[in-house]
Amino acid sequence: MIITQRDLPPTRCPAARLPVSSGTSEVRFVQQENMNQPDPSEDSDIPSLEDTGVPAPKAAKPKRPNPSSPDASNAKDSTGEDMAPPGNSTAGFDTLLGKLVVDSGLVTPDELEQCGEELKSIDDIDDPRTLSDILINHDFVTRHQLHRLQKEFDAKKSSQRIPGYQILKKLGSGAMATVFLAKQISLDRLVAIKVLPKKFSENANFIERFYKEGKSAAQLNHPNIVQAYDVGQAGDHHYFVMEYVEGETVYDRTKAEKRLEELDAIAIVIQSALGLQHAHERGFIHRDIKPKNIMLTGRNKVKLADLGLARALDDEATAKAEAGRAYGTPYYISPEQVRGELDIGPAADIYGLGATCYHMVTGRVPFSGKNPSQVMHKHLKAELTPPDTLNPSLSAGFSQIIEMMMAKSPTDRYSNASELLEDLELVQRGESPSYARPKVDLSSFAVKIGQGTPTPNQAANVDGPASPVAAISLAVNVLLLIVLIVVVIMFAV
Repeated sequence: MIITQRDLPPTRCPAARLPVSSGTSEVRFVQQENMNQPDPSEDSDIPSLEDTGVPAPKAAKPKRPNPSSPDASNAKDSTGEDMAPPGNSTAGFDTLLGKLVVDSGLVTPDELEQCGEELKSIDDIDDPRTLSDILINHDFVTRHQLHRLQKEFDAKKSSQRIPGYQILKKLGSGAMATVFLAKQISLDRLVAIKVLPKKFSENANFIERFYKEGKSAAQLNHPNIVQAYDVGQAGDHHYFVMEYVEGETVYDRTKAEKRLEELDAIAIVIQSALGLQHAHERGFIHRDIKPKNIMLTGRNKVKLADLGLARALDDEATAKAEAGRAYGTPYYISPEQVRGELDIGPAADIYGLGATCYHMVTGRVPFSGKNPSQVMHKHLKAELTPPDTLNPSLSAGFSQIIEMMMAKSPTDRYSNASELLEDLELVQRGESPSYARPKVDLSSFAVKIGQGTPTPNQAANVDGPASPVAAISLAVNVLLLIVLIVVVIMFAV
């Protein structure tokens, strides 16, 4: 799942997006892609942000830092990492809160300074007001926005315990993980760190899947796959360090442009297929190819992301454990994944890439429905509307490729990514594909109903002039008809 700006508090500037693992649980389907699936993160028992501060002793007040002070907001410890606020320190909490509300675009630096000065001017030792109270009183933020920031505060405070990394900011979060932008201190490079939420840290299934994603990604080294750097545990927190990709997703691009041009879509699918080819050759299938899991950098380079559902082809134990369950995203899931088949292979990824390509060039998902079950049933039974019917500007060859990628049976699809790449490159050059063919062969039609399959001579004369014998026969029939009419008239007289 890719977290976009709409999932974060309102901001005045766009934020980069990064993949966040969707994970799985003991449910029939894992991701529902805006299909009214409740967000488990909403059921939080974290206290509201405004209730967490406690008043500092009056004697310590002159040393209380202004939340807008650069020195206060950039405090570091001896390792160079951001300092987590002390347990119940109002000053430390207010300092980080001030940084969060400015970084997220909720408050301007001047507005924060105004609130900070008001906070410093409080003389009554019994006055319990904190920065959050003042922000709300001035209508700079709402309680709901502060509650969301409380979650970010809690996650960031926990993430400081990862040694060797300086946490810079939160990039996004999902039900199963939170992703931070960080600097790896030893190599002085930006990375993304995915942290498993504390509430899942005692669940063996979640932990196993989290580490499986990291280990799967670590075995893959390809320019079209997000690179994994490290996976481990720091205290109670499990983390996965990976390449930081700054850009947008195919979903974002498609939403903005409605439909992608054919050549642009082909270029994206080719790079995605190259990444899949690398994974398949090393014994891994992705199982969740979709627009939100395909990143596009500023130079239109493709990066496949989110290996949370990846599985080794020879992992029989996992295959048996997952048999009978549908793992994937309903809009892009393959029929064999819907059925929960034991033998899920590379053809499932080709189907998902085909469904993604269909969305790119038509502006709509292949199958829609009122709920995930309806959508998945259509993947099994419903006939696919040819993409060139919805977008007549598509070439016949490219439309045929997409239809072959989305064939109901895995045996009717491309047998591997190499065959798909061959056809894509042919169409990219304006040639006809080698493997994909029209669904209907017009040469197989009979000339007339009941006539059967014509012989070569018959077929050659179907639209030609009538033979002499046929002409004579027609003339005789007309003459007999005239004679019959004359006889009838004579008897009538």
